[in-house]
Amino acid sequence: MKLNELGPSEGAKKSRKRVGRGISAGQGKTAGRGTKGQGARSGGVKGAYFEGGQLPLARRLPFKRGFTNIRRVEYKVVNLQRLAECDFEGETVTPELMAEFGLLKKATDPVVVLGEGELSVALTVQAHRFSASAKEKIEAAGGIAEIVPYSAVKTTEDTQAP
Repeated sequence: MKLNELGPSEGAKKSRKRVGRGISAGQGKTAGRGTKGQGARSGGVKGAYFEGGQLPLARRLPFKRGFTNIRRVEYKVVNLQRLAECDFEGETVTPELMAEFGLLKKATDPVVVLGEGELSVALTVQAHRFSASAKEKIEAAGGIAEIVPYSAVKTTEDTQAP
């Protein structure tokens, strides 16, 4: 077998139907479009959404309620239990340090500390948000819960090299 002998299997390729070429061709006169009506006219095919002037299904269904807030901040959760597992004794726990210990993927993500678990070590924890129970437990252990302001939009000062 040679490259010039390669080709499609017998009957795999059909020649297209040439419509509107006279009676003997089998698709003359109306060219397979039937007689009169929207489908017989040029440009008469409407989209799948169109239902002949009837209110389309997509508009008949109940509307989606509410809206999506495009400025929503998606906080990354860190529980007190995870902070207790890491050896942070005597250190200020910042988002950068949390990322270093594998509690966060990126240090730039906004962090919320939640109160699941117990804390026995006095820690200074810096995060963008604290739940009431987390703040209570940190302070009960003799630590400090500091809120760090979060800005989703980077300013020119943040992006310029020192």
